[in-house]
Amino acid sequence: MKEKMPPFKRKKTTGKSFPVKVCTLDAELEFNLELKATGRDLFDLVCRTIGLRETWYFGLQYEDSKGFIAWLKLDKKVQDQGIPQQTTMPFMFLAKFYPEEVAEELVQEVTQHLFFLQVNRAILAMDIYCPPEASVLLASYAVQAKYGDYDEGTYKPGMLASEELLPQRVIDQYQMTAEMWEERIKVWYADHRGMSRDESEIEYLKIAQDLDMYGVNYFPISNKKDTDLWLGVTSLGLNIYEKENKLTPKTTFQWSEIRHVSFDDKKFTIKPVDKTSPNFVFFSHKVRMNKLILDLCIGNHDLFMRRRKPDSMEVQQMKTQAKEEKSRRQIERNKLAREKQLREIAEKEKSIMEQRLMQYQEEIRLANEALRRSEETADLLAEKSRVAEEEAMLLGQKASEAEHKITQFRLTALKTEEEKVSLERKTREAEQLTARLVDESERRAAEANKLKEELLRARVAEKQAKEKLLEFLSRNAYVNTSVSSLYSLSSSSVLDLPADLHALRLNANSPSLSLTHSTPPALVDHHLPAYDFIADNDMEQLSLEIEKERVQYLEKSKNLQDQLRDLKTEIEVLKVDEKQCELDMLHDEQVRLGENKYSTLKKVKCGSTKARVAYFEEL
Repeated sequence: MKEKMPPFKRKKTTGKSFPVKVCTLDAELEFNLELKATGRDLFDLVCRTIGLRETWYFGLQYEDSKGFIAWLKLDKKVQDQGIPQQTTMPFMFLAKFYPEEVAEELVQEVTQHLFFLQVNRAILAMDIYCPPEASVLLASYAVQAKYGDYDEGTYKPGMLASEELLPQRVIDQYQMTAEMWEERIKVWYADHRGMSRDESEIEYLKIAQDLDMYGVNYFPISNKKDTDLWLGVTSLGLNIYEKENKLTPKTTFQWSEIRHVSFDDKKFTIKPVDKTSPNFVFFSHKVRMNKLILDLCIGNHDLFMRRRKPDSMEVQQMKTQAKEEKSRRQIERNKLAREKQLREIAEKEKSIMEQRLMQYQEEIRLANEALRRSEETADLLAEKSRVAEEEAMLLGQKASEAEHKITQFRLTALKTEEEKVSLERKTREAEQLTARLVDESERRAAEANKLKEELLRARVAEKQAKEKLLEFLSRNAYVNTSVSSLYSLSSSSVLDLPADLHALRLNANSPSLSLTHSTPPALVDHHLPAYDFIADNDMEQLSLEIEKERVQYLEKSKNLQDQLRDLKTEIEVLKVDEKQCELDMLHDEQVRLGENKYSTLKKVKCGSTKARVAYFEEL
């Protein structure tokens, strides 16, 4: 949800004005400024326009008339700062200073989004070195932030091909097609289901802050021996790097150890808090670079000291508002998830009912077919019964005629002996014929009785089939009524949820991810939940909660490390060794030695300030 921008009033233009254009990596803003407008006027105008309150991290960057990158001074007029005269003055609104712990310090969503855009651009432009396997993980979070949840139904292969997701250095190092990279990004992308845009971006920044070059501003310098080195200005202090190695600092000085910073021409002097220690002196290549180094040192030192003091009222207010807004959005997401779940259940039940309806319709069709066959069989049996009855009647008539002839033969038998003999012969023949006809008549009568029984059974079967049909029709009417109710549920009742369903709560919080197993000692306190008032009897419960969060964090971190290691092993066989750069080899050596960003910083901070200054001068 977009954050509402606070209303503001522009100053009335008195006299001439000049146009400026400010790019925030997310949008382009154009303003007309008065000739006497200061850098503060323009900076405040941009912050009010985008609704930014955590202004202390950002600044307006431009390229001066001599081609150097500079930051707009807030206390001077805009036109008095050596900006090239153009139709429209261009500025970049960028993060000038970095937090020590993004999850704890960045409060506003707009602040997190601007940092995400800037860090993402720096990684893709290879200004920040990122290992190949970590690049794939970061790309999956960037896709989640842009497209939302992975949907297998709408996702099409090649959808991410046009996106710039990986540094070109990583793509060139492996014999892998764009489809192969996309497939590996998709695996992690699918695991991020349920994460909102701001959650995805903050997880991206949590991982990115563990990269060695994250939040470091590099400047070429030399020591008293004229050895070319790199000075790295960070949120924690100053790091010194060898010319060929921007990953591993050779020594470092925390801001808490530095008392005063100044420069004279190309000579830069840093006075330590320990007055017995010698000054830390180095030489830059250009005087203008010293001004930028001093500006970054002062700003980072101020923020370093500010973090170690209680939050101001403004920051406390922002954190409270952010917490309330996050809670409100979480409730909305839970409600939406419940409604979506209920809709899916309703659609699933609808599908089941439709399948049952189709099954019942098929059973009715089969029952009707069986009834039709039964009726045909009954008609056939009735026809056979009628024919048998007619044959039996005909045989009965023939038997009556035969008996009548026998009677006539017996009356004339007395006429003559010959007639008698002949009559006896004919009588025997007639008796035989009569016996055969009687047998045939009895057989036909038995067959007729059998056909009548079969006809009776057919009528009974027909009656049973009709009763079954009526039962199916009544069930069909019930199914139609259920389906109608179901359609009504899917269209309207999802929005009108029962009160008990609204009591459900879904936990969408996830422990933070990290590329390293260790956390810098200076940052441990920032991982603890902030409580204004803690009663003594709550301390035990608080300790249990902290321990539970720590265990969950370590488990998720271990799983992530295992996944990264598996991916690295999988793509290792496709690596082209000839295309590896020096940073790749330096990173592989770090991994082989079991070192990371924080273990290296801890190691180079060992020893007194005096010893580290002496070590720097001997480089």
